[in-house]
Amino acid sequence: MRRALVLIRALAAAVIACNASAADLLDVYRMAQQQDPVFEAARQALESVREKLPQARAGLLPVVAVNGGSSRSQGQYLFGAGPEEDRNINAWNWALQLTQPVFRVQNWEAYTQAAAIVEQAEAQFAQAGQDLILRAVQAYFEFDVAQESIRVADAQLRAIEQQLNLARRGFNAGTNPITDVHEAKSRFDLARAQRVAAQNELEARRSELERIIGTLPEAVNSLDADAVPPLPEPRDVEAWIANARDNAPAVRGQRAAVEVAEREIAKNRAGHLPTLDMTASYGSNYSSGNSNLAADYETRIKSGQIGVQLSIPIYSGGAVDSRVTESMAALYKARAELEAARRQAGSTARQAFAGVANGISQIEALVSAVDSSISSVKANQVGYRLGTRINIDVLNAEQQLYTAKRDLIKARYETLLHGLKLKASTGGLTDADVVAINRWFRAGNSAPSAQSEVSPGFKPGMPTR
Repeated sequence: MRRALVLIRALAAAVIACNASAADLLDVYRMAQQQDPVFEAARQALESVREKLPQARAGLLPVVAVNGGSSRSQGQYLFGAGPEEDRNINAWNWALQLTQPVFRVQNWEAYTQAAAIVEQAEAQFAQAGQDLILRAVQAYFEFDVAQESIRVADAQLRAIEQQLNLARRGFNAGTNPITDVHEAKSRFDLARAQRVAAQNELEARRSELERIIGTLPEAVNSLDADAVPPLPEPRDVEAWIANARDNAPAVRGQRAAVEVAEREIAKNRAGHLPTLDMTASYGSNYSSGNSNLAADYETRIKSGQIGVQLSIPIYSGGAVDSRVTESMAALYKARAELEAARRQAGSTARQAFAGVANGISQIEALVSAVDSSISSVKANQVGYRLGTRINIDVLNAEQQLYTAKRDLIKARYETLLHGLKLKASTGGLTDADVVAINRWFRAGNSAPSAQSEVSPGFKPGMPTR
């Protein structure tokens, strides 16, 4: 029994450890595909619209129906001068009927229109797929930025606490003024407040990720510190804009909407045209008696017929013309929305391309800024020990360093996201892009501590002057 309890506890610990392990980007995306309610609603909307095609096709196919009935009647009947007769009559009938449309222009237009409606729904679902990747990746990125912000805030706290301890030791030894302690304490309290704000941001980002994937991850893998997003290929922004204006899912969907409106006009105009159907029927009638003649005898009839039915509309009160006018206005609206979608797609592509190009330049500048800030912190710490720098100089240098670190983390993620948005603007964002980006993430990445990165060998308690 005791061994069983030990085994159960070990299994529970293993499950907890698995649940607490960091999720990578591909894991999050796969969970979003299965759990995101917005994407699931788009999937079901597509399945619903696809049924419009067989429904419209039914208007071109024959309709077969069987009708039948049975009855029993009782009554007293008087024929001439004779006595009244009681008669009980049983009757039944059935008929098999077939109707095949031969010439119904509106049915053909409805079928063509249904195909365009399905095409529009396919484009809308493709847009939902692009949006899912962007939403899942952005939520993942923002969560990891929040994680990295916590690590940076912790490193900043350690560095400022170290400077606060130095200021206190110097003040106790009589080598530093009390203002150094107050300045360091003020910065330390501010760093603590920033740490609390970073923790709140982490919880908010975790909730946003949970809203998409339905599972609350404890942590996610972090981006490699030396990851540099590539430049877009091709590097011609006009090529991206032209591609987006032609192939963006929103543009393809709106192009299909224009065709739907055109087919609606043709379908309404067909209200002026005649219709021709072929009809065929076969049936049987039976009656056990007769209530109309004095002679009471049963009847059984079998019959079949085939023919055509022509209907020519003459006047419908102006309804057909009104529907045509209404559908023409809808067509003009769809064309205007198509042009708006094309312009929006081009604008999105231009902004995303600029975001990637400018982001790469910003990353290069911030990498240099971080290196320079590290050197500045080291120099100010040495100057503080030698008396050529004051405490506020060290604190300002440390603040500048950690601000540059946070900006660099955000710039890397924003540039990656702009690259995905650029592909999405043309409808070319796929699972392969998620797989490719996922290779840049590693488990267990963390921001280096202040002591290991800034000032090796610089420990609290060293002489300040």
